[in-house]
Amino acid sequence: MEKYLFEQSLVLIPFLNVLGLIFKQIKQINDKYIPLILLLFGLIGSVFVNGFNIQSVIQGVLVTGAAVYSNQLVKQLNK
Repeated sequence: MEKYLFEQSLVLIPFLNVLGLIFKQIKQINDKYIPLILLLFGLIGSVFVNGFNIQSVIQGVLVTGAAVYSNQLVKQLNK
């Protein structure tokens, strides 16, 4: 079985969730742009953690997707 997320990248998911909550409180940032901003931070964080290569970019996209998806999942389950 192949691993899609590296263990060292998993730390970025809660980091991105917290960042998303912070951005949500900033009234000047429209909610629809928060996932794009988180993607930028996910990519930068992944490159910082994993080094600069194509796998880091993929990891950045995956951890951002996991963070946004988990946030939406919690919101939908609470409705």
